Amino acid sequence: MVGGNPQHDAYGFRHWNNPGAFAEYISTGSKGRWEGFLGALWIASFAITGPEYVAMASGEAKNPRKTLKTAFKWTYFRFFFFFVGTALCTSILVPYDDPILKAVVTGESDVGAASASPYIIAMQNMGIGIFPHIATVLLVTTIFSAGNAYTYCATRTLYSLSLDGQAPKFFQKTTKAGVPLYCLLLTMVFPLLSFLTVSNGTATVITWLVNLVTAAQVLDYVIICITYLRFYKACKAQNLDRRSLPYYGWGQPYCAWVALVFMTALVCGYGYEVFLPGHWDLGSFFTYYTMLLLAPVLYIGWKVTKKTKIVKPELADLIWDAPIIDALEAETMDEERKGSLWKDLRSRFQSR
Repeated sequence: MVGGNPQHDAYGFRHWNNPGAFAEYISTGSKGRWEGFLGALWIASFAITGPEYVAMASGEAKNPRKTLKTAFKWTYFRFFFFFVGTALCTSILVPYDDPILKAVVTGESDVGAASASPYIIAMQNMGIGIFPHIATVLLVTTIFSAGNAYTYCATRTLYSLSLDGQAPKFFQKTTKAGVPLYCLLLTMVFPLLSFLTVSNGTATVITWLVNLVTAAQVLDYVIICITYLRFYKACKAQNLDRRSLPYYGWGQPYCAWVALVFMTALVCGYGYEVFLPGHWDLGSFFTYYTMLLLAPVLYIGWKVTKKTKIVKPELADLIWDAPIIDALEAETMDEERKGSLWKDLRSRFQSR
């Protein structure tokens, strides 16, 4: 920004003025810039998912009440630095009308995903030779890490659904090490869809999949908000002080209500483009709103076929397996007192 690049170009916030901080999309003028912001918001909704997956590690984490509390607190810093910070940096480094960036977005360029990164584009524009290769390596390792996390979460989710009777029983089959075998095999089928990117003709299919996944993710957050509000109401009905729990959320239930309204508006307006004059497309409509239409059908269908009822707040089970978890954590704390982390790691390697 201050001229330390090979071009000695002190560009500062130049791109915020020319061509501007907000790109026009569909319309022109202020309305077009607002629609450009909404378009970026939809894409960001796809990329921002993941923090809620931390809770899924509770079943295999030592002392989860302590470790997960710390992990969730660090999530806020991760959001700020990796999402807000990244958006700020890319807007400073690369203008939205950059020729390479536009070619990638419009599909006119066949460069790989790594070369389409705004960071790599910025480095190439400034004549920095080695950094694009370093960024590519970091991007590959990040993708590999994300793939591992999503494979774990998808496998465990399907396994839990099977245990709850909401998926076929054969998914409960595990190896001697406790790995859900058939759940893992089914999960590993979906990464094969990535090979669709080798053909330019399948770009539409990829867009459909991204739209479906994004809608499902936002619906996930909607359901999380509703679940928390029901939990909050149950705590009130049963006089359970939330401050006695390992993790206490501030500003509740107002924050949950704000999130619920925002996420509901987001998922309902996700495909607003198809309702504009001259933009109607039946295929696009279903890619945007299939999940929104399917979710109520699945919920109501389950309630009707299984004849289950909505649990009243005063009857909700807020204890569940708490005594078992207390015993496990007490045992874990005893083990921690007897040995250190290094001793534990050394014993694990020696056992192999």
